[in-house]
Amino acid sequence: MFFFFVGGVNQQVSRVLKSGAGRCINCGSTADLVEYEKVLKAFFVPVWKWPAKEPALFCNNCNLLFPSSLPPPPPPPLVSDVSKCRFCDRLVEPDFSFCPYCGSAL
Repeated sequence: MFFFFVGGVNQQVSRVLKSGAGRCINCGSTADLVEYEKVLKAFFVPVWKWPAKEPALFCNNCNLLFPSSLPPPPPPPLVSDVSKCRFCDRLVEPDFSFCPYCGSAL
């Protein structure tokens, strides 16, 4: 006998408790404190929902849901005489017009 199942558990925001309560650990933008629920889906159809145990932070910019117990990200570095390529994230001189590593325009 062969059984084929397509499904999984997702998390979705149910309500915002406090807007702008923290900072995202991924992109650094503001994150909201939210209540969320876990959703069991079978063949992409929600079958069962249950509430999560504690509130979490949700970033509207990158759609990341993460626990509020994680430490906040470090503050962005001050402007220095070295900049980063936005494509390969390598350090380049500020007077360069193109990245010497990947060749993209800065």
